[in-house]
Amino acid sequence: MSSEKTTMDLMSDRDVQKYLEDGYVVLDGLLTSQECDELRQRMAEIVDQMDVPEHCRITFSTYHDEQLKTQGNADYFITSGDKIRFFFEKGVFDDKGEFLVPKQRSLNKVGHALHAYEPLYKKVTHSPKVQGIARKLGLVNPVILQSMFIFKQPGIGGEVTPHQDATFLYTEPLGRVMGMWIALEDATVNNGCLWFIPGSHNSGISRRMVRTPPGTFPLTDFTGREQEYDAEKFVAAPVKKGGVVLIDGEVVHRSAENTSEDSRHVYTFHIMESQDTRWSPENWLQPTEDLPFPALYSK
Repeated sequence: MSSEKTTMDLMSDRDVQKYLEDGYVVLDGLLTSQECDELRQRMAEIVDQMDVPEHCRITFSTYHDEQLKTQGNADYFITSGDKIRFFFEKGVFDDKGEFLVPKQRSLNKVGHALHAYEPLYKKVTHSPKVQGIARKLGLVNPVILQSMFIFKQPGIGGEVTPHQDATFLYTEPLGRVMGMWIALEDATVNNGCLWFIPGSHNSGISRRMVRTPPGTFPLTDFTGREQEYDAEKFVAAPVKKGGVVLIDGEVVHRSAENTSEDSRHVYTFHIMESQDTRWSPENWLQPTEDLPFPALYSK
């Protein structure tokens, strides 16, 4: 017998039940420790070779500069769906656009097309185990929407406030999007693991981020508003290195800031059941000619 986990070992019928009831489930052992280290090592190389985006180097001296910087930020983000781009924590540049912290410690995330252009990430995203999880959940024609490496830097990794992924990745009908959140290091209560409100994926969404009409600024806006959530209802979901959290697009979740001395590196991507689903043309993320949403299953 090989020590490789099959999908059956990785995701039991009970896990499926928990995912459907709670809107999330933690599964151990999606990746080996070595696979996690390889993904982190490759990201360290990518960051090492990174060119800092121009808009990050704009120095604030006038209101006009600030507008240019904001606009630059927005353009850079909204056109990142088919590229590998760099998004920084607040306060990591001085007023001349030079790093105040080591470059490797400066990033919030890298996104949103690692799954398409980085072979190691592509391999993990399309791995037999990931395909097996999607099949076990009955997905007929899942496609990959986006991917991100999230750093959650020690000491400065910011809080992620309560939200639903479908706010940003909206479909008709709802219930067609799932996040796969892979811990490349242990994610603990101390270094900013995810927290969920179990069962909160059954009430729809209250807020949407939409593209504004062409030629207007800002490029995206919110319709509706985030509800107030009872802090008592959130349950922590720590994950061991190599484990994965499956996240329903409508479940309410958050993560605290990372005040520990350990990073909390994560590779995460979203998949959508494309069968009988309409992807909203108002979503910030749109398939492009260069990168239509790729099918998860290998032919």
